Amino acid sequence: MAMTHPLLVRGVTGLPEFRAGDVLAEAIVAHAELVDGDVVVVTSKAVSKCEGRVVDIDETDPVARRQLIESEAVRVLRRRGELVITETRHGFVLANSGIDFSNVEAGKACLLPLDPDRSARRIRDGIRGLAGHEVAVIITDTFGRPWRVGVTDVAIGIAGLAGVVDLRGTPDALGRTLLATEVCVADEIAAAAELVMTKSASVPVAIVRGVDETFFRESSVREIVRPHRDDLFR
Repeated sequence: MAMTHPLLVRGVTGLPEFRAGDVLAEAIVAHAELVDGDVVVVTSKAVSKCEGRVVDIDETDPVARRQLIESEAVRVLRRRGELVITETRHGFVLANSGIDFSNVEAGKACLLPLDPDRSARRIRDGIRGLAGHEVAVIITDTFGRPWRVGVTDVAIGIAGLAGVVDLRGTPDALGRTLLATEVCVADEIAAAAELVMTKSASVPVAIVRGVDETFFRESSVREIVRPHRDDLFR
């Protein structure tokens, strides 16, 4: 998995404020210089805005807030005050069903895309049709992490890139056979892209260039979501 050339990460600036019906691929092609083999990383909020996944909500009404969170969940795992840890229809375990009140108009809330994998494929196919470039696309969202403080961006939708690269059975640097190493490359790229996708500056798209060409293949975020039977903590 060693990179033999530099990994370049840059934010795409000048993008408009997205609204329902906007076509993300068109905006990305108009504002980004792309080449084959790029990974286009897009925040879930930009996707949700274009797909009309923004709803009215009175943030000061705790009952309405709780009802909205629960309507986007298949189960509630933990509660502490206003914080609710839920599992969504996608299989994601996160705070408040991934509902976001930041960087949206007052009285609005942004929900996760219904099918982030499909959203990623739509953007990838749109870029191919408009510009002729073969790229991969990752849709990201910000997750907290058990046992560690702070949040980071992770992949919630993928098109054209491995979610997980399985290194089991390959030798390590000392020649020992790796027995349990599966690397979530989609999350690694998502976290790298977050460094240039500053929320305060509203940069919802980044381009990552130089990713190992062997990582490019058809995949799904389902590769990343741990099955219940293997989850020791749920």
